[in-house]
Amino acid sequence: MLWKYARVCLAAATLLNAQNTGSQVPPKDILPQVTAGIAPQSLLTQAKEAAADAQDADLLARMLGVSDLTEEQATKLQEAAARRVERAQTTLQKAQRLVDAGLAPAQSLQEPSQSLAWAQSDAETARARGVLVQEVVEMARVEALIPDTSRADTHQESANGERPAMERFDGNGMFTRGEFILIKLAFEKQFGKPLPVSAEGTTAVHRALGFDHSNRVDVALMPDTPEGVWLRHYLEMSAIPYYAFRTFIAGKATAAHIHIGPASNHISTGTAFLLPKQDHPRI
Repeated sequence: MLWKYARVCLAAATLLNAQNTGSQVPPKDILPQVTAGIAPQSLLTQAKEAAADAQDADLLARMLGVSDLTEEQATKLQEAAARRVERAQTTLQKAQRLVDAGLAPAQSLQEPSQSLAWAQSDAETARARGVLVQEVVEMARVEALIPDTSRADTHQESANGERPAMERFDGNGMFTRGEFILIKLAFEKQFGKPLPVSAEGTTAVHRALGFDHSNRVDVALMPDTPEGVWLRHYLEMSAIPYYAFRTFIAGKATAAHIHIGPASNHISTGTAFLLPKQDHPRI
Protein backbone atom coordinates (compact mmCIF):
# COMPACT_ATOMS: atom_id res chain seq x y z
CA MET A 1 0.00 0.00 0.00
CA LEU A 2 2.84 2.35 0.86
CA TRP A 3 4.55 1.50 -2.44
CA LYS A 4 1.39 2.41 -4.40
CA TYR A 5 1.07 5.69 -2.50
CA ALA A 6 4.71 6.48 -3.23
CA ARG A 7 4.22 5.87 -6.96
CA VAL A 8 1.23 8.20 -7.00
CA CYS A 9 3.20 10.88 -5.20
CA LEU A 10 6.12 10.44 -7.59
CA ALA A 11 3.89 10.78 -10.65
CA ALA A 12 2.22 13.89 -9.23
CA ALA A 13 5.57 15.41 -8.26
CA THR A 14 6.96 14.75 -11.72
CA LEU A 15 4.01 16.49 -13.37
CA LEU A 16 4.11 19.41 -10.90
CA ASN A 17 7.85 19.88 -11.43
CA ALA A 18 7.36 19.89 -15.18
CA GLN A 19 4.67 22.55 -14.89
CA ASN A 20 6.85 24.72 -12.65
CA THR A 21 9.92 24.44 -14.89
CA GLY A 22 8.04 24.79 -18.18
CA SER A 23 9.11 21.33 -19.32
CA GLN A 24 6.75 18.62 -20.50
CA VAL A 25 5.99 15.14 -19.22
CA PRO A 26 5.00 12.86 -22.12
CA PRO A 27 1.65 11.16 -21.40
CA LYS A 28 3.32 7.81 -22.18
CA ASP A 29 5.48 8.22 -19.06
CA ILE A 30 2.38 8.39 -16.85
CA LEU A 31 0.14 5.97 -18.76
CA PRO A 32 1.66 2.75 -17.29
CA GLN A 33 1.03 3.98 -13.75
CA VAL A 34 -2.56 4.97 -14.57
CA THR A 35 -3.18 1.66 -16.33
CA ALA A 36 -1.83 -0.23 -13.32
CA GLY A 37 -4.19 1.71 -11.09
CA ILE A 38 -1.43 3.27 -9.01
CA ALA A 39 -1.95 6.81 -10.34
CA PRO A 40 -5.23 8.66 -10.92
CA GLN A 41 -6.64 9.28 -14.39
CA SER A 42 -6.52 13.01 -13.68
CA LEU A 43 -2.71 12.97 -13.88
CA LEU A 44 -2.84 11.48 -17.37
CA THR A 45 -5.48 14.03 -18.40
CA GLN A 46 -3.28 16.88 -17.15
CA ALA A 47 -0.27 15.49 -19.01
CA LYS A 48 -2.26 15.23 -22.25
CA GLU A 49 -3.57 18.78 -21.87
CA ALA A 50 -0.05 20.07 -21.18
CA ALA A 51 1.29 18.25 -24.25
CA ALA A 52 -1.49 19.64 -26.47
CA ASP A 53 -0.93 23.14 -25.13
CA ALA A 54 2.80 22.85 -25.79
CA GLN A 55 2.10 21.85 -29.39
CA ASP A 56 -0.22 24.81 -29.89
CA ALA A 57 2.31 27.15 -28.27
CA ASP A 58 5.01 25.85 -30.62
CA LEU A 59 2.78 26.38 -33.65
CA LEU A 60 2.04 29.97 -32.60
CA ALA A 61 5.72 30.66 -31.90
CA ARG A 62 6.69 29.41 -35.37
CA MET A 63 3.85 30.83 -37.45
CA LEU A 64 2.52 33.97 -35.75
CA GLY A 65 5.39 36.06 -37.07
CA VAL A 66 5.30 34.59 -40.59
CA SER A 67 4.04 37.21 -43.01
CA ASP A 68 3.09 34.85 -45.83
CA LEU A 69 0.51 32.21 -44.87
CA THR A 70 -1.77 29.92 -46.82
CA GLU A 71 -5.48 29.77 -46.02
CA GLU A 72 -5.00 26.42 -44.28
CA GLN A 73 -2.09 27.70 -42.18
CA ALA A 74 -4.08 30.77 -41.12
CA THR A 75 -7.00 28.57 -40.07
CA LYS A 76 -4.75 26.28 -38.02
CA LEU A 77 -3.14 29.31 -36.42
CA GLN A 78 -6.50 30.72 -35.32
CA GLU A 79 -7.66 27.34 -34.03
CA ALA A 80 -4.49 26.86 -31.96
CA ALA A 81 -4.80 30.35 -30.50
CA ALA A 82 -8.46 29.76 -29.60
CA ARG A 83 -7.60 26.50 -27.83
CA ARG A 84 -4.93 28.26 -25.76
CA VAL A 85 -7.42 30.94 -24.74
CA GLU A 86 -9.91 28.27 -23.67
CA ARG A 87 -7.27 26.43 -21.62
CA ALA A 88 -6.09 29.67 -20.00
CA GLN A 89 -9.68 30.57 -19.09
CA THR A 90 -10.18 27.14 -17.51
CA THR A 91 -6.96 27.46 -15.51
CA LEU A 92 -7.95 30.90 -14.25
CA GLN A 93 -11.41 29.67 -13.27
CA LYS A 94 -9.91 26.83 -11.25
CA ALA A 95 -7.53 29.23 -9.52
CA GLN A 96 -10.41 31.59 -8.77
CA ARG A 97 -12.40 28.80 -7.14
CA LEU A 98 -9.46 28.03 -4.84
CA VAL A 99 -9.21 31.70 -3.88
CA ASP A 100 -12.96 31.94 -3.28
CA ALA A 101 -12.78 28.87 -1.05
CA GLY A 102 -9.96 30.38 0.97
CA LEU A 103 -7.53 27.68 -0.14
CA ALA A 104 -5.19 30.00 -2.05
CA PRO A 105 -4.11 33.65 -1.76
CA ALA A 106 -5.41 36.28 -4.16
CA GLN A 107 -1.87 36.72 -5.52
CA SER A 108 -2.11 33.25 -7.02
CA LEU A 109 -4.43 34.69 -9.67
CA GLN A 110 -1.72 36.91 -11.14
CA GLU A 111 0.06 34.24 -13.19
CA PRO A 112 -3.06 32.62 -14.74
CA SER A 113 -4.50 36.08 -15.41
CA GLN A 114 -1.33 37.11 -17.26
CA SER A 115 -1.32 33.84 -19.19
CA LEU A 116 -4.90 34.49 -20.30
CA ALA A 117 -4.04 38.03 -21.38
CA TRP A 118 -1.14 36.73 -23.48
CA ALA A 119 -3.29 34.01 -25.01
CA GLN A 120 -6.01 36.53 -25.89
CA SER A 121 -3.42 38.83 -27.48
CA ASP A 122 -2.09 35.97 -29.61
CA ALA A 123 -5.64 35.04 -30.59
CA GLU A 124 -6.39 38.59 -31.73
CA THR A 125 -3.18 38.68 -33.77
CA ALA A 126 -4.05 35.32 -35.34
CA ARG A 127 -7.56 36.55 -36.12
CA ALA A 128 -6.22 39.69 -37.81
CA ARG A 129 -3.81 37.60 -39.87
CA GLY A 130 -6.66 35.33 -40.87
CA VAL A 131 -8.73 38.29 -42.08
CA LEU A 132 -5.88 39.49 -44.29
CA VAL A 133 -5.25 36.01 -45.69
CA GLN A 134 -8.96 35.53 -46.42
CA GLU A 135 -9.01 38.86 -48.23
CA VAL A 136 -6.17 37.70 -50.50
CA VAL A 137 -7.92 34.35 -51.03
CA GLU A 138 -11.15 36.03 -52.14
CA MET A 139 -9.28 38.38 -54.47
CA ALA A 140 -7.35 35.52 -56.04
CA ARG A 141 -10.49 33.46 -56.54
CA VAL A 142 -12.30 36.38 -58.12
CA GLU A 143 -9.42 36.83 -60.56
CA ALA A 144 -9.33 33.10 -61.31
CA LEU A 145 -13.04 33.06 -62.17
CA ILE A 146 -12.69 35.47 -65.09
CA PRO A 147 -13.48 33.26 -68.13
CA ASP A 148 -11.22 32.73 -71.11
CA THR A 149 -12.75 34.80 -73.90
CA SER A 150 -11.54 37.30 -76.42
CA ARG A 151 -10.58 40.83 -75.39
CA ALA A 152 -13.38 43.35 -75.09
CA ASP A 153 -13.76 46.93 -74.03
CA THR A 154 -15.16 46.57 -70.53
CA HIS A 155 -15.26 50.30 -69.71
CA GLN A 156 -18.66 50.87 -71.28
CA GLU A 157 -21.89 50.58 -69.31
CA SER A 158 -24.80 48.61 -70.66
CA ALA A 159 -27.87 50.27 -72.12
CA ASN A 160 -29.77 49.97 -68.82
CA GLY A 161 -27.00 51.58 -66.78
CA GLU A 162 -25.38 48.42 -65.44
CA ARG A 163 -21.65 48.59 -64.91
CA PRO A 164 -19.11 45.82 -65.49
CA ALA A 165 -17.95 43.81 -62.50
CA MET A 166 -14.51 43.82 -64.08
CA GLU A 167 -12.79 46.56 -66.07
CA ARG A 168 -9.40 46.29 -67.71
CA PHE A 169 -6.79 48.61 -69.09
CA ASP A 170 -3.99 47.10 -71.16
CA GLY A 171 -1.60 50.06 -71.13
CA ASN A 172 1.80 49.14 -72.49
CA GLY A 173 1.54 45.63 -71.05
CA MET A 174 4.35 46.19 -68.54
CA PHE A 175 4.64 46.91 -64.82
CA THR A 176 7.98 47.37 -63.06
CA ARG A 177 9.17 47.57 -59.47
CA GLY A 178 10.24 51.16 -60.01
CA GLU A 179 6.75 52.11 -61.20
CA PHE A 180 5.25 50.51 -58.11
CA ILE A 181 7.46 52.59 -55.82
CA LEU A 182 6.34 55.75 -57.62
CA ILE A 183 2.69 54.71 -57.30
CA LYS A 184 3.05 54.24 -53.55
CA LEU A 185 4.77 57.58 -53.10
CA ALA A 186 2.20 59.42 -55.22
CA PHE A 187 -0.74 57.80 -53.41
CA GLU A 188 0.65 58.66 -49.98
CA LYS A 189 1.27 62.24 -51.07
CA GLN A 190 -2.26 62.53 -52.45
CA PHE A 191 -4.17 60.94 -49.55
CA GLY A 192 -1.77 61.13 -46.61
CA LYS A 193 -1.86 57.38 -45.98
CA PRO A 194 -0.12 54.28 -47.36
CA LEU A 195 -1.41 52.48 -50.42
CA PRO A 196 -3.48 49.54 -49.02
CA VAL A 197 -1.55 46.70 -50.66
CA SER A 198 -3.08 43.30 -49.93
CA ALA A 199 -0.78 41.14 -52.07
CA GLU A 200 2.57 42.02 -53.61
CA GLY A 201 3.88 39.36 -55.96
CA THR A 202 3.09 35.68 -55.55
CA THR A 203 2.05 34.90 -51.98
CA ALA A 204 1.57 31.55 -50.23
CA VAL A 205 -2.15 31.87 -50.98
CA HIS A 206 -1.50 32.25 -54.71
CA ARG A 207 0.89 29.32 -54.74
CA ALA A 208 -1.64 27.14 -52.90
CA LEU A 209 -4.27 28.06 -55.50
CA GLY A 210 -1.88 27.39 -58.40
CA PHE A 211 -1.88 31.07 -59.27
CA ASP A 212 1.07 32.95 -60.81
CA HIS A 213 0.97 36.46 -59.36
CA SER A 214 4.62 37.39 -59.76
CA ASN A 215 5.37 41.03 -60.66
CA ARG A 216 1.77 41.96 -59.91
CA VAL A 217 0.13 43.81 -57.03
CA ASP A 218 -3.38 43.69 -55.57
CA VAL A 219 -4.65 46.86 -53.90
CA ALA A 220 -7.60 46.71 -51.50
CA LEU A 221 -9.55 49.62 -52.97
CA MET A 222 -13.06 49.75 -54.35
CA PRO A 223 -12.62 50.95 -57.94
CA ASP A 224 -15.23 53.72 -57.64
CA THR A 225 -14.11 55.31 -54.38
CA PRO A 226 -12.11 58.55 -54.67
CA GLU A 227 -8.92 56.60 -53.96
CA GLY A 228 -9.82 53.92 -56.50
CA VAL A 229 -10.70 56.46 -59.18
CA TRP A 230 -7.47 58.35 -58.55
CA LEU A 231 -5.40 55.17 -58.75
CA ARG A 232 -7.01 54.03 -62.00
CA HIS A 233 -6.47 57.49 -63.52
CA TYR A 234 -2.81 57.43 -62.43
CA LEU A 235 -2.32 53.99 -63.97
CA GLU A 236 -3.95 55.01 -67.23
CA MET A 237 -1.88 58.20 -67.46
CA SER A 238 1.24 56.09 -66.87
CA ALA A 239 0.16 53.39 -69.36
CA ILE A 240 0.32 50.74 -66.62
CA PRO A 241 -2.04 47.78 -67.13
CA TYR A 242 -4.63 46.96 -64.51
CA TYR A 243 -7.80 45.03 -63.78
CA ALA A 244 -10.46 46.68 -61.62
CA PHE A 245 -12.81 44.24 -59.89
CA ARG A 246 -15.97 45.61 -58.33
CA THR A 247 -17.33 42.25 -57.25
CA PHE A 248 -17.96 38.92 -58.88
CA ILE A 249 -19.52 36.65 -56.25
CA ALA A 250 -22.79 37.87 -54.76
CA GLY A 251 -22.28 39.14 -51.25
CA LYS A 252 -18.47 39.11 -51.53
CA ALA A 253 -17.79 42.83 -51.59
CA THR A 254 -14.44 42.25 -49.86
CA ALA A 255 -13.19 40.72 -53.12
CA ALA A 256 -13.40 44.10 -54.85
CA HIS A 257 -9.92 45.39 -55.60
CA ILE A 258 -7.55 46.74 -58.25
CA HIS A 259 -5.01 44.34 -59.72
CA ILE A 260 -1.98 46.25 -61.02
CA GLY A 261 0.05 44.64 -63.79
CA PRO A 262 -0.62 42.26 -66.66
CA ALA A 263 -3.08 39.43 -66.29
CA SER A 264 -1.90 36.57 -64.10
CA ASN A 265 -2.10 33.03 -65.43
CA HIS A 266 -5.64 32.61 -64.13
CA ILE A 267 -6.83 36.06 -65.13
CA SER A 268 -8.06 35.89 -68.69
CA THR A 269 -8.81 38.73 -71.01
CA GLY A 270 -12.55 38.33 -70.62
CA THR A 271 -15.67 40.20 -71.37
CA ALA A 272 -17.39 42.18 -68.65
CA PHE A 273 -19.71 40.73 -66.05
CA LEU A 274 -22.47 43.20 -65.27
CA LEU A 275 -23.66 44.27 -61.83
CA PRO A 276 -26.95 45.89 -60.89
CA LYS A 277 -27.00 49.63 -61.35
CA GLN A 278 -25.55 51.49 -58.36
CA ASP A 279 -27.46 54.20 -56.50
CA HIS A 280 -24.63 56.70 -56.87
CA PRO A 281 -23.42 58.01 -60.24
CA ARG A 282 -20.13 56.82 -61.61
CA ILE A 283 -17.29 59.23 -60.86
